[in-house]
Amino acid sequence: MIYVSNSTSRHRIDRRALEKSARTLLKGLGEDDASLSIALVGDAAIRRLNRVYRGQDRATDVLSFPLAAVRRRRTKGGIERLLGDVVISLDRAAVQAAAYDATLAAEVRRLLIHGILHLLGHDHQAARERARMTGQERRLAALIGLQWPYPDSASERAR
Repeated sequence: MIYVSNSTSRHRIDRRALEKSARTLLKGLGEDDASLSIALVGDAAIRRLNRVYRGQDRATDVLSFPLAAVRRRRTKGGIERLLGDVVISLDRAAVQAAAYDATLAAEVRRLLIHGILHLLGHDHQAARERARMTGQERRLAALIGLQWPYPDSASERAR
C-alpha cells in the first residue's frame, strides 16, 4: 500500500501517478509486498523535521525515516510490510526542477527514488556508496520512464 499526503496547497502533484511510480519502484527493488508513506510538505515543515531529527536547521529536499525494525501490520488482506516514510519538500523540489529545466513531477519522482533507497539502507557519504546509490537511482529512473541524466551534482546539490 502506498500512503500519500500533501499538506501544501501551493504545488499540485498527481497523486495517482506518484502512487503508481512508487509501486513500480518497490517492485523493481524486490519489495512488492512493502508499504510506504510519502508526505509532500513545504520548506517550513521539512526544516522543522530536519532540525529535530538531524540537528540541521535548514530546509532540505527529501528526508527518509526508515522503521528501525521493518514492521509488519495485520490488515484485512493479510500482513503489510511497512518500510517507513519519505518526506519531500515541494518548495525545494520546485526550485531544483527549475534549476535544471525539469518538471516538478519529474523532480518529485527523482526525490522519491532517492528517499526509498535511503529507507532500504543506501547512503551517499563515501564515494563508493555514492556511486552505487547513483547507479541504483538511474536504474530505477529508467523503470518509471524518468528521463536521466540530471546533472551529476543534482542529487547532492541540496544535501
